[in-house]
Amino acid sequence: MQRSTSRWIAAAGIMTAGALVLTACGGSQFGGEESTPGGDSGLSVLIGSSGEAETTAVQDAVAAWSKESGTGANVSAASDLNQQLSQGFAAGKPADVFYVSLDSLAGFAANGSLYAYGDQLSNRDDFYPSLVEAFTYDGKFYCAPKDFSTLGLVINDALWAEAGLTETDIPTTWDELTAVTATLANNGRPGLVLSPEYARVGAFMVQAGGTLLNADQTEATVDTPENAAGLDYVKSLLDSGSAQFTTDLGSGWGGEAFGKEQAAMTIEGNWITGALSADYPDIEYTIAELPAGPAGPGTLQFTNCWGIAEDSPNKEAALDLVEFLTSTDSQLEFSDAFGVMPSVQSAAEDWKNANPALVPFLNSVDFAASMPSLRGASDVISDLNSQLESLATGNPAAMLASAQRNMEAVVSGR
Repeated sequence: MQRSTSRWIAAAGIMTAGALVLTACGGSQFGGEESTPGGDSGLSVLIGSSGEAETTAVQDAVAAWSKESGTGANVSAASDLNQQLSQGFAAGKPADVFYVSLDSLAGFAANGSLYAYGDQLSNRDDFYPSLVEAFTYDGKFYCAPKDFSTLGLVINDALWAEAGLTETDIPTTWDELTAVTATLANNGRPGLVLSPEYARVGAFMVQAGGTLLNADQTEATVDTPENAAGLDYVKSLLDSGSAQFTTDLGSGWGGEAFGKEQAAMTIEGNWITGALSADYPDIEYTIAELPAGPAGPGTLQFTNCWGIAEDSPNKEAALDLVEFLTSTDSQLEFSDAFGVMPSVQSAAEDWKNANPALVPFLNSVDFAASMPSLRGASDVISDLNSQLESLATGNPAAMLASAQRNMEAVVSGR
């Protein structure tokens, strides 16, 4: 789960939990035999955990698989996932199975560290197509999507009612969002707050039909009329004073600003529910899909996959474990344990029945766009983020032109 682009850049998705965080803790051994990275006596599993709940859930699932398969396995939570993966690959003793963030996929795939096993999965066709596309590099479906998150509109019920708004006023278009944001703005408190980063603002660029790269990531498409329309719209909200960035309110992310009631609405992913329950339990809220832009509905999605090392001597067992961990039952158990959304379509109805208030997040997968996976694209987005912080006073066209040049350099060096 991911609260910010910076986390995405470091790793990825509550996500997707995952690859971002990184609570160090000792490994956990299942199935009897000692397993070491790159060894042949069992599987080693390395994860980037969002916390104890995620670590315990993965350990329990792997233990269940070990009992069923008779194969030993050791789960470790990384303190720095990408660094530990890189060290393992360089030493020729990588973990057998591990989290892979979207922004690290291309690098690990290009240098031959990742085993492209996606098309061998028995449940391949159960994954959402957009997630399969996200983890496809140079025509190869590399790894099974672990889970995912999308962005939605989070509305404070009390402030919404106080402004005289009802359920029928939930915005479905940019014009409607502009209207309710102005209505909700009150005595210096903005109607909408969001983080000044592509991982939030970029959703409006998607709604306008924009992308940062073409479909096969061979051409930079940053400086386009569509992306300009998205930035211009967000700038108009900021200029009106009805919307503000979290940095202008002294908050670290949208969930914090929303929890403190610094604004009546924010744009965040499904990870916000856990944070609000823990830190602001008295806030009642409603989740809605993001309003559609001129090109239709759009949002951003964040995800990690289960990677298998090309050098693993245990590929067959690793593939079997990944199929177990991405099964319908396992994904629903992970969802219960740490709030992720299943990456397989067969779990959708059970998940919706268990989480009726969060259904807009899952339904948004139909029009969600992934963050770019091209190696070096995360650096371009980091630079763009630094410019977006001054969007209210800055020039969107100049920001896009600068990002276009940077992205072209990345594409030319791929």
